[in-house]
Amino acid sequence: MGRLIHFEVHVDDMERAKKFYGEVFGWSFQDWSEYAGMPYYGAVTGNEEELGINGALMQRQGPPPEANQALNGYACTLGVEDYDAAEARILENGGTVAMPKYALPGMAWQGYYKDTEGNIFGIHQPDANAK
Repeated sequence: MGRLIHFEVHVDDMERAKKFYGEVFGWSFQDWSEYAGMPYYGAVTGNEEELGINGALMQRQGPPPEANQALNGYACTLGVEDYDAAEARILENGGTVAMPKYALPGMAWQGYYKDTEGNIFGIHQPDANAK
């Protein structure tokens, strides 16, 4: 026990967030609002044969994160095949850079972004030649 099995992204504008994650990462959504008693959409992040987990977008229950405040929670990082192409999709769909691309030498390219709802997430492209 203890393995991460689900995540929730808190959002102000559900349709805007669904569009962002759908366009950028290809996620699809299932309306689970009836079960949750609030706007709540299950996020299917990939096919069942791939390593990873599914999660949800849920209606934010308080104020959004303030600009420049320290991260208070988990930061989810998404694996990508092409870092630069993923960054371009993020920016084209209303996301912004929180921490620019940097090398994890000999391992990967990493960076952090803000989604349309002000949440921080990372992207990670494995690359043994990163430096």
